[in-house]
Amino acid sequence: MQEFHHQRARALLDSAEEIFTAEQVQAAVRHVADDLNARYGEQDEFPLVLGVMGGAIVFTGNLLPQLTFPLEFDYIHVSRYGDDDVGGKVVWKVVPRSNVAGRTVIVVDDILDEGETLAHVKERLLEMGAKEVVLVVFADKAIGKAKPVQADLVGLTIPNRFVVGFGMDAYGYWRNLPGLWAISNPGGDA
Repeated sequence: MQEFHHQRARALLDSAEEIFTAEQVQAAVRHVADDLNARYGEQDEFPLVLGVMGGAIVFTGNLLPQLTFPLEFDYIHVSRYGDDDVGGKVVWKVVPRSNVAGRTVIVVDDILDEGETLAHVKERLLEMGAKEVVLVVFADKAIGKAKPVQADLVGLTIPNRFVVGFGMDAYGYWRNLPGLWAISNPGGDA
């Protein structure tokens, strides 16, 4: 079984194309950090930063050490169940442990794809009393149609392709890549 997984993971990269190098990825993280520092560095605000597990773990881990303002960190875990095309039900596996009422909440996620999940997260946090919800995504996928929510800060805009690396995975593989790779045949018989 281990051998199958190893071969499948390797096969996914065999036909992949690197679309952003590790250096470009790190430059994008620095750009997002600079924007957040400019926005919150001089304020008396104490924002709550919520990382969306599990994809955002790499982006969040690279971003937090570059932020120069005081903050509180927590995480949330949401999943969608059902038919993605009709906006499957969003289930909160982990809700914020901190009180969000009256606070600026910065939600950090790996990718804004269709946008249904992040739209739900923003709406729910506002219902919980957040003063402001700022959506920060590492990658905004150009899907060619309107999304129900827009990110406030974006690291990279990526093509409408299946991408792995920097927290994004295919079947659980390759979240650990430092760059971004487009997979040619994610549903293949690898």
